[in-house]
Amino acid sequence: MCGIVGFINDIDNSNAVLSKMMDRIRHRGPDAEGKYIDDGIALGHRRLSIIDVTSQGDQPIFNEDKSMVIVFNGEIYNYAEIREKLTGAGHKFMTNTDTEVIIHGYEEYGEKLLDMLRGMFSFVIWDRNKKKLFGARDFFGIKPLYYAIMGKSFMFGSEIKCFLEYPNFRKELNPEALENYLTFQYSPTNETFFRNVYKLPPAHCFTLENGKFTARRYWDVNFNADNTPDLDEWVNRISDTFHDSVEAHKIADVEVGSFLSSGVDSSYVACIADVDKTFTVGFGTDEKYNEIGWAKNFSKAIGKENTSKVITPEEYWGNLAKIQYHMDEPLADPSAVALYFVCNIASEHLKVVLSGEGADEIFGGYNVYSDPDGTLYDKLPRTVKRTIADIAEKLPAKRGVNFFVRKGRDVEERFIGNAYMFTPEDRKKLLKIKTSAPAPAEITSKFYKRVQCKDDVTKMQYLDLHMWMAGDILLKADKMSMANSLELRVPFLDKEIMHLAEQIPTKYRVTHEKGTDETKYITKYAMRLSAKKDTPPQTAGTASKKKLGFPVPIRVWLKEDKYYNTVKNAFESKYAQEFFNTELLVKLLDEHRNGKSDNSRKIWTVFIFLVWYDVYFNKNGEY
Repeated sequence: MCGIVGFINDIDNSNAVLSKMMDRIRHRGPDAEGKYIDDGIALGHRRLSIIDVTSQGDQPIFNEDKSMVIVFNGEIYNYAEIREKLTGAGHKFMTNTDTEVIIHGYEEYGEKLLDMLRGMFSFVIWDRNKKKLFGARDFFGIKPLYYAIMGKSFMFGSEIKCFLEYPNFRKELNPEALENYLTFQYSPTNETFFRNVYKLPPAHCFTLENGKFTARRYWDVNFNADNTPDLDEWVNRISDTFHDSVEAHKIADVEVGSFLSSGVDSSYVACIADVDKTFTVGFGTDEKYNEIGWAKNFSKAIGKENTSKVITPEEYWGNLAKIQYHMDEPLADPSAVALYFVCNIASEHLKVVLSGEGADEIFGGYNVYSDPDGTLYDKLPRTVKRTIADIAEKLPAKRGVNFFVRKGRDVEERFIGNAYMFTPEDRKKLLKIKTSAPAPAEITSKFYKRVQCKDDVTKMQYLDLHMWMAGDILLKADKMSMANSLELRVPFLDKEIMHLAEQIPTKYRVTHEKGTDETKYITKYAMRLSAKKDTPPQTAGTASKKKLGFPVPIRVWLKEDKYYNTVKNAFESKYAQEFFNTELLVKLLDEHRNGKSDNSRKIWTVFIFLVWYDVYFNKNGEY
């Protein structure tokens, strides 16, 4: 695991600039650094040693005749098999790294190499003869890759903050990203919060040649249910494929640990991986916010050592600025802070951890997936439900009211992912600035069109796989782990597992218990049964436990004087007044404090943007 940076070399002091850019992401690779500078290119690399921990694994790495050079971030789990084929084709290897396999593989197979890889990656290859830059990002977007185009300048890197050191970089806020963020709680398009800075989307590659930048998708998810196998066979297939993936993800020359909560995903990973150490964090003593007890009992049952930490409110709030600095863009997911702390305690013991991200998107685990067509209300005529939804939408947001709003809308209208903060109308009222940001449905429509003939559960999964997972889940996983110089691996996010899950019928992803008085939905149905089969009997309750995620008591804290005043001061600040009608922000805060409505997530979304803006624009990106 590493960090990469680079730029098309059209400046005189490229060595000094490259050093400063690399220093910005030293946390991604504190073990070693390397540079390659030529007339056309400057490439930099920071290394966290995992495979071939000797200096032979340092980057950049060349092919045999040094006509190509690569910088790479990630892990290729099937590199040994690919290396064997390349050796048979006559390639000579100088190291035992997966990095060298990629460059020889590209030399041999070109862009078709991407179809052969199994792992997480972002990399860039410079072809010295053709003066051509080629880069790619992994299938799910586990590893980030940003690029900036400013006039004749082209930069790329694992994190945006490294661009701040480039002399021709113009730091400007992208107001469209702010407006989109207010609805999604993350930046949902390929644009970022910095104007002219972009994210290479997951499963995309790019070329830059003769000043022309082109990008294309090289892989996609393809849900196509196979109704032939019965449930038991699917359960066994999941078990076999998951065991294989976990074994592949344990490849390392250093110790590997595992994160652990009370949920089935991380429990399944920890048990199958058979690691020595597990790590857990929580808040206070209330089980709604603290899964440490569950995790310790599970660890004891599987004979492993658990290290845990209770995060105090002071620690949580005191680290928000540091965390938003590391995030590069504002992310209003409160669990990102908890993830930072569990990465921090794990990094004190080892360099690599396994985690359960991706299981919900792949196997159908989010509670919202159980919503479609599950009640008697769904049997009402569509026109009646839409009329009721129109009325309910005008009422104050509450759980019961939201039910009628959801049920009166098609999935394409109502579902943009696991978070829906401000409606387009509300965000326009809230913003003082005018933008040309698209409506949420415009952003999601291109994904829904690809699965327009599928059922609603499949549509929601497909959307989440392409937006929520990359924009929220994997963003915080990469940035919080790398902030602590820790490699985080996600064995559910494996091509072989995805290929299997694409074939599982919807009824085995989300189902309901028969014979009960009321409909009780079970998400990740087949996967839960697989976990139950593979874990000890005394831990069986974990496989059926309702999903919690990383629960954080934000709504409670915002009613306390100390944190209420912290947020209010930010809402009334001069820089808040540049963007927002601040009296509406304070009204949201006061209504929450007085118990009129739970505005905690909306408040948090705006507050986190202000924390991020203060770091990157008031403090010039210094922390």
